[in-house]
Amino acid sequence: MIRFENVSVRYDDVPHPTVAGIELTVPEGELMLLAGPSGVGKSTLLGAVSGLVPHFTGGTLTGRVTVAGRDTRTHKPRELADVVGTVGQDPLAHFVTDTVEDELAYGMESLGLAPPVMRRRVEETLDLLGLAGLRDRPIATLSGGQQQRVAIGSVLTTHPQVLVLDEPTSALDPAAAEEVLSVLQRLVHDLGTTVLLAEHRLERVVQYADQVALLPAPGEPLLVGDPAMVMARSPVYPPVVGLGRLAGWSPLPLTVRDARRAAGGLRERLAALGGSPDVASDKAGHAAPHGTDLAVTRKLGVRRGRVEALRHVDLTVAPGEIIALMGRNGAGKSTLLSTLVGMIKPSTGSVLVGGADPHRLTPRNLIGKVGLVPQEPRDLLCADTVAAECAAADKDTDATPGTCRALLTDLLPDIADATHPRDLSEGQRLTLALAIVLTAAPPLLLLDEPTRGLDYAAKSRLIKILRDLSTQGHAIIMATHDVELAAELTHRVAILADGEIVADGPTPEIVTSSPSFAPQVSKILAPQQWLTVTQVERALS
Repeated sequence: MIRFENVSVRYDDVPHPTVAGIELTVPEGELMLLAGPSGVGKSTLLGAVSGLVPHFTGGTLTGRVTVAGRDTRTHKPRELADVVGTVGQDPLAHFVTDTVEDELAYGMESLGLAPPVMRRRVEETLDLLGLAGLRDRPIATLSGGQQQRVAIGSVLTTHPQVLVLDEPTSALDPAAAEEVLSVLQRLVHDLGTTVLLAEHRLERVVQYADQVALLPAPGEPLLVGDPAMVMARSPVYPPVVGLGRLAGWSPLPLTVRDARRAAGGLRERLAALGGSPDVASDKAGHAAPHGTDLAVTRKLGVRRGRVEALRHVDLTVAPGEIIALMGRNGAGKSTLLSTLVGMIKPSTGSVLVGGADPHRLTPRNLIGKVGLVPQEPRDLLCADTVAAECAAADKDTDATPGTCRALLTDLLPDIADATHPRDLSEGQRLTLALAIVLTAAPPLLLLDEPTRGLDYAAKSRLIKILRDLSTQGHAIIMATHDVELAAELTHRVAILADGEIVADGPTPEIVTSSPSFAPQVSKILAPQQWLTVTQVERALS
């Protein structure tokens, strides 16, 4: 169905090709997962399938890409629209209409489908993706995860032969991600749809894949095959695979269910060692919360139009504390962060950051107290080059020249100074925005989905930087659906539902008691309270 024949893509002013010499075939009716570190060209390959590369993005494509027999060099994106459905990393760039139902119908209108068919497919898709309650909502009022589901739904209604998805679960809560992936699996198995997707959160996706294609770093070969075979050799792999490698299990499990079946002996060994992780050792590098609270909310309420986004929220944040805000899409996590940074004025109650109302502070005073890395990093990026963005961040915060560039290099090496921010991947743009905010070293750092688009190596570097900030007394609040990040990094987890905090406590206590927010290692080794492969490895050594 999809065939890459010696495909290379090179952009102007970039010394090396983004992808080089790719030979790959995706059979009809299969789900293939593209894996690999950030920047190896996953999004570029996806764009080549839909014809966006090079017809829209520019650059030079050599070799040949065919989809259902159509050569993408001679067929522009509009001539492939009846065959290929594409959802990119940024759902906002996908939308054409204003409301959910209109967006779901738009693609079918473009293809000239009959109104009764359109009506039926819209209803089917609303039910499939859990969007029925949002059908009349303006898209601008939806959370990032809800927008992601609408973007996926708008493609599904056209019933394409090929689905191309770039980070389709990156903004979704665990339950919503599972629903979307189950829908994709049904499309593959029942309708013969061919799905090609790129995803960094392999723990969510690898079990659904028929094949995995591991894109190489420059100079290394492409690795394609059965998921277990590829994961056994891959430098990027989910926790369930990491635990299987550590324990020497064969065959290597890809699902929690298979790992639990193999884990009896490991549980016995860990029980003999005490049966619980060394929490003090695990939090090495973290600062214990101390000092005067950096942020306090009391009976905080926020109303956005007809929607009560937050209600009766009580939260205190101490210096050195790392807190994860978790919950379903639309639960109010991003709204709470926006209120803490002064972007939204409370409807009821109060919020104080560093002893002041953030809504009343000038921007210059505000950045000295709190910084926000938004879910859409482009909101912070306005210069023409990475170097200019970093120089502006140094100037705005009175930091030593080179501070922002050094932070960016620590997080994600090998980004050239002359690169335009729009030419970065979603994960790279997010990393640049994080470096810009960290330049001011605010006492309170707010992160909205900080690992969206980051590979495991970049996530590890981010964890190290955030732990160092915590040790220095900075408090960090992150809204995240990444349960593995919360398990690895945070002191506390607060779970929101319908704008209220319904659980707030130490991370091991909260995540191990939640089927939705428990990390893979916790599910495998329950009832013992292990959270990460690192904890298990430390105990066994």
